[in-house]
Amino acid sequence: METRLNKIKNIMNAVLLWTTGTLLIVMTLLVLYQVFTRYVLNSPSGFTEELVRYSLVWTSFIGAAYAFLNRHHMALTFVRDRFSPGKKKVLMVSIDVLVLVFALLVMTVGGIHLAISAREDYSALLGISRGVVYAVAPAAGIAIVLAQLLNIWQDVTGIELTTTKEADQ
Repeated sequence: METRLNKIKNIMNAVLLWTTGTLLIVMTLLVLYQVFTRYVLNSPSGFTEELVRYSLVWTSFIGAAYAFLNRHHMALTFVRDRFSPGKKKVLMVSIDVLVLVFALLVMTVGGIHLAISAREDYSALLGISRGVVYAVAPAAGIAIVLAQLLNIWQDVTGIELTTTKEADQ
């Protein structure tokens, strides 16, 4: 069981990391292109601003899923660290369940409704459906739900799942 869960975590980790990294590289290149066309060619490119904005939204959501998967999200650990091991376990499971419920209901279900409602609304410059842009919310929501299920399993069993990168160090 632990081997399968480690494999799932490794696949999710790689997909989220590479997607976020690729989006960051694309955003950097687009901003450099925008600066070049604006200040060197004196003819700013119109599509880059909108594409960078959408890429930033996607990067933020996918990066959040990556952070939850690896427990690198912002947390106030000074409160948690004051509890006994038994109470700390209950607190961690409770927090992970709350995040799972939020990701399931708000991000996944709400995101699906948002993406569907915006599918007929098209962006001004790119002409793409805003439903495609908003589809990142349910996609990231599903990733966070899976990440939280893995986190809850770790909390309950006490068995730490590691990524390939962590195992190599």
